[in-house]
Amino acid sequence: MKDLKMYINGKFVESSNGKWIDVLNPSTEEVCSRQPEGTIEDVETALDAAKAAQKEWAKVPACERAGYLKKIATGVRARQDEFVEIIMREQGKTRNWATIEVVVTAEYFDYMASFARHIEGEIIQSDNRNESILLSKKPIGVVAGILPWNFPFFLIARKAAAALIAGCSIVIKPSQLTPENCTEFAKVVDEVGLPAGLFNVVTGKGSVIGNALAGSPKIDIVSVTGSVGAGESIMKAAANNITKVSLELGGKAPVIVFPDADLDLAAQAILDSRIGNNGQICNNAERLYIHKDVKEALTAKLLEKFKAVKVGDPFSGDVDMGPLVEQRALESVEAKVAKAVAQGAKVLCGGSRIGNKGYFYPATLLDNCTQDMDIIHEETFGPVLPIIEFEDADQVLAWANDCEYGLASSIFTNDINLIARFCRELEFGETYVNRFHFETIQGFHAGVKKSGIGGADGKHGVEEYLSTHVTYLQTK
Repeated sequence: MKDLKMYINGKFVESSNGKWIDVLNPSTEEVCSRQPEGTIEDVETALDAAKAAQKEWAKVPACERAGYLKKIATGVRARQDEFVEIIMREQGKTRNWATIEVVVTAEYFDYMASFARHIEGEIIQSDNRNESILLSKKPIGVVAGILPWNFPFFLIARKAAAALIAGCSIVIKPSQLTPENCTEFAKVVDEVGLPAGLFNVVTGKGSVIGNALAGSPKIDIVSVTGSVGAGESIMKAAANNITKVSLELGGKAPVIVFPDADLDLAAQAILDSRIGNNGQICNNAERLYIHKDVKEALTAKLLEKFKAVKVGDPFSGDVDMGPLVEQRALESVEAKVAKAVAQGAKVLCGGSRIGNKGYFYPATLLDNCTQDMDIIHEETFGPVLPIIEFEDADQVLAWANDCEYGLASSIFTNDINLIARFCRELEFGETYVNRFHFETIQGFHAGVKKSGIGGADGKHGVEEYLSTHVTYLQTK
């Protein structure tokens, strides 16, 4: 078992109260490390350091900031295998998914470094003689980054890289379930010589650390990736100081398959979109609408693929899915499937826990589902896919939009008119056409409705960490 340390003001430290929280391996249910149980005092120390460091960091030319980001990317690549195994052990990712996460994390730091010369302002025409109106972009200040457990390593980059290139400092609170990858990442930051106070890590309970960060007047933006409940809690805490929030929350992505779709392509993309990261991604395919003319054919193809999914400990060999992240996650998925069956759904495959050690759940396909079932409206966050048959475009569009979430969606068709219409009328931040669900770092990952506020990635993601200043320059 490994004792982790927080990283505050350029130093690796334990909690001010000397307490610890165990971290479990979800495949074995054994303790794999323990993290300091951070306190409000630890948060305050980190915030004071971040605030002091940010003032000087804002004066550093963006191209110099970029140099640090590139060094961090190099440091991550040098320790790739180590980070991969940490993620596999504490989060349950397969080796393939953990490798992708680490590789993209390094790419993200390099990518964000490229914005050094692309943070731009505007010159606006004045109504007065001899006056210039100058709009400039400045760093927003101190960032609180609250991370989830499903992509614990990549989300460090998504929040910290954009914040740092914009001229901000950051205090990160990793998930209580997956802290080791973040505390080890801090060693890379330390090794490249990033000035003390710009990057800080405080571990512990979300109810303590997260709320303390969000409710602090020393914070200028709170960036959160997590559940709707977590987002609501953070918004309430941030409201006391009218602090800006950027939230990426849950999803209930619909997949719509029309009769003219390439069914082989659709079946593979739907499988990949459902079982990716063990079914624990906010934009995973969560509900499948198949046109009645191809319902039987596509269901048969999916059933064959779902039955073939290999589930097991990521360290045991070549598996397609590892465990769910914790006991509560397993119990939640079990309860949702049981309720769906009670409401009339038919289990085509899967549907019950695998073994009694580790939080393993199989790829599960549910047929005979109807729009009024809870499984169609509540986020499952597990490898379960309910199927609904539809007859026409108006009907399925209404069903797809009948949802409190609005993150991802997808359609499979070769009809350009349908594609254009659904891209206009689907009430989601993302729509994937004839491909699996997964965003790119140069896009903008953002939801509507209860899926969040603001977003990340690309130039718009950098702008989340910038404030606007307008100068009215009157000359003679």
